[in-house]
Amino acid sequence: MSSQIFFYAFLVALVGLVIYRTIRLRSVRRLSPAEADGLVRSGVAVFLDVRTDAEAKSEHIKGALHIPLHELRRRGEELRRHAGKEIICYCQSGNRSVTAALILRKLGLKAASLNGGIGDWNFYHRSRA
Repeated sequence: MSSQIFFYAFLVALVGLVIYRTIRLRSVRRLSPAEADGLVRSGVAVFLDVRTDAEAKSEHIKGALHIPLHELRRRGEELRRHAGKEIICYCQSGNRSVTAALILRKLGLKAASLNGGIGDWNFYHRSRA
């Protein structure tokens, strides 16, 4: 009987954690490449590349800042000079950037995620050419 109670308590806690994480991830504003481009061009936002150094060297958005996700908690204070702007995080596909935006929000910064990452960004720019 006691083991069943422990099992159900564990199960409830696990489901609660999954729901909490899902709600937090959905709270991040996701911008299309066109929306992000417009915000950056108007000067109210900046791009932040959160991919690894190797990924950023292979291709990047011109003018973007770069702090790899695994360094963001330690180096987040470097972004204070952009506190008045929205920081649009991007990665390869749009997954790591959501985590980065959550980290920046915990630091008190306004942050969003580029939906689809640099892949969708490149597609957007090729379609405009």
